[in-house]
Amino acid sequence: MAEKKQTQDPLDLEEAMSSSEAFIIKYKNKFLAGIAAIVIVVGGVLGYQHFISEPNEKKASEALFKGEQYFMADNYEMALNGDSLGYEGLLKVADEFGGTEAGKLANAYAGICYAQLGQYENAIKFLDKFNADDQLVSPALMATMGNCYAQLGQLDKAAATLVKAADKANSHALSPIYLIQAGQIYEKLGKNSEAISAYQTIKDKYFNSYQSMDIDKYIERASVK
Repeated sequence: MAEKKQTQDPLDLEEAMSSSEAFIIKYKNKFLAGIAAIVIVVGGVLGYQHFISEPNEKKASEALFKGEQYFMADNYEMALNGDSLGYEGLLKVADEFGGTEAGKLANAYAGICYAQLGQYENAIKFLDKFNADDQLVSPALMATMGNCYAQLGQLDKAAATLVKAADKANSHALSPIYLIQAGQIYEKLGKNSEAISAYQTIKDKYFNSYQSMDIDKYIERASVK
C-alpha cells in the first residue's frame, strides 16, 4: 500500500505506530501529566526556595499557588484565566511577574494547560518562554512542544524538536522516549535515514535504557522501507 508522504492531519500518525508504543500523540494526556509532575517537583527546587528572599518573588509565588491547585484538578480554563474569588489566572501571573521564577513557571503551566485544551499554537507560545538550564523540566517541555507541532501537522518541526529535547535531556530515562517518537515521525514522513539515526542513537548511547531492548526491530523496519 502506498504511503502518504504529506498530510495535514496529525491523527494519521497513528497508522505508522505500533499499538504497544506510548507514542506522544496517542498517549498525550499521560505524557503531559508526567511533565506536570516534573514541573511541580523541580519547579520547587528551582524557584520556591528563593521566593522569600524578594518581596516580588513572594507575591508571584502566592499568585501562582491557586493556579497550581486548579492545574492539578485538571481545571485548565480556570487555571489559565482565574476565578471570581480573587485568583487572576496563570496568564496574569506570567504577564505581571514574568521576570520572577514563579512567573517563568507560570508560562510552563500555561503552556501545558493550552496543550491539554487542544490550543496548540498558544501552548507553543508559552512553552517557548520557559528557559531553564536543567535536564528534566526543559527537555520535557520541549518534547511537549514537539507534540504540539505534530498536532498542528508540522511533522518535520515536531521530529526535530523531539531530537533536540533528547539531546538536552541526555538521559537514559527520557532521551530514548523522545528519540523513538522522533524516529516514528520521520518514518511517517518517509525520511528513513533520519529515523535510523534516531534509533541508532538509542542503541549506541542509551544502551542501558528500556527502549534499547527492542531498538533493532525499529532499525530493521526503517532500513527495509
